[in-house]
Amino acid sequence: MATDYGQGYGRPSRSEREETGFRGPEYRGLGYRGPGLRGRVPDEPRQYLLPPALRAPIEARTWGEFGYLLLSLPISVVIFAFTVTMLSLGAGLLVTFLGVPLLALGLAASRGLGSVERLRARALLGLEVNAPQPLRPKRRTPMSWVGAVLRNGESWRAALYGLLHFPWAVGAFSVAVTLWTTGWAMLTYPLWFWVFPTYAGTSGIQLYGDQGHSVRLDTPFELAITCLVGFLITLAAPWVIRAMTMVDRVMVAGLLSPSRLASRVDELESDRGVVVDTAAADLRKIERDLHDGAQARLVALAMDLGLAKEKLTEDPDTAARMVEEAHGEVKTALQELRDLARGIHPAVLTDRGLDAALSSVASRCTAPVQVEVELDSRPAQAIEGIAYFTVSELLQNISKHAGATRATVDVWRVESRLMLQVTDNGAGGADVTAGSGLAGLAERLDAVDGILVVDSPTGGPTTVTAELPWRER
Repeated sequence: MATDYGQGYGRPSRSEREETGFRGPEYRGLGYRGPGLRGRVPDEPRQYLLPPALRAPIEARTWGEFGYLLLSLPISVVIFAFTVTMLSLGAGLLVTFLGVPLLALGLAASRGLGSVERLRARALLGLEVNAPQPLRPKRRTPMSWVGAVLRNGESWRAALYGLLHFPWAVGAFSVAVTLWTTGWAMLTYPLWFWVFPTYAGTSGIQLYGDQGHSVRLDTPFELAITCLVGFLITLAAPWVIRAMTMVDRVMVAGLLSPSRLASRVDELESDRGVVVDTAAADLRKIERDLHDGAQARLVALAMDLGLAKEKLTEDPDTAARMVEEAHGEVKTALQELRDLARGIHPAVLTDRGLDAALSSVASRCTAPVQVEVELDSRPAQAIEGIAYFTVSELLQNISKHAGATRATVDVWRVESRLMLQVTDNGAGGADVTAGSGLAGLAERLDAVDGILVVDSPTGGPTTVTAELPWRER
């Protein structure tokens, strides 16, 4: 059902969205998916003179990945030797009392070495991996700490990384160094082949030789062929290096990051804090509105009625006028209380759902708003309430800051997600990272595994897309 307040303007219908494949932020190439991911649409990609194939050998990313593989061998040798020594020593001494603390000490050191590997991956591979949560022993005693280390899954996975990364590092180091040095040496061979006749007493580098004859690269044609082969190897080496570092990325992300369960627990704890803070802020706002609004009016009304009562016998005309003014104050107080109750949870939302509630809030916007809600059923009350207040907040922003002359609100369902999109033709420049009301709105959505994506270039138009989980009533 579509409701048009003012002059509407064209926008894609549900069928058009399905035809174009629009299913929310994660399907529009915005790069945002999953709880807590939100922000502005990324800028346009940089323009380069050279294509990626020719640019790869000189890119900083390639040299960083090559440096990572170069350092992997010595670092993995140290980590592997330490891990094997501590695990074997701790396991061998388990029959004595010393085995358990030694094993715990080795696992704790593995966690520390994992931190070094995460830093190296962040610096050279650009891989951001969250550190595991610190150990939380039940009591501040050495044995409690030992038990916490031994029960911690991240400690064992860090030790497993030390064992598995060594053989891979040996192979990756050998392949990377061979390809990289061979390619650049052959590519630049025409620049340094003069070393052989000048200092080595030969005409060029030798490919084959025995007692009868030898093959050397010394003619202009052979120099050109050598340079061409080196050029092809140099072009291929970055992609081989990139493929090998992908294995390192998987190992670091899989073995040195918090477990999925631990990450989910941390996320839920953070969301719980956001929900508690939001609820406390809402209560403070309600208290402030009552104190500064309806309560103050009722106090003034009681005083006016008291004065009118005293003047009722002495000056009936003045008393009547004061009662009439008090009657107006009562109406104003009632309207403020209605507005406050609507802000807490509007009755129209409970009785008639999002379509009617959003149409009501759109009618109070300073710009004409076209509302389209296409839902086959109603979501859970909590999700419905968050969706209503999200759109209400966005329409208030349009009224206060956008300077828009028209806006649209679209609500639809995609599989297990509820999609909201508010668009206006205002001045733009809205930024979720600027500490504005959008930041608080994004946190509120994040608390229920929702997403807020803001596309608001300077000069407009502004499009805010929100995604909420669909939960049945």
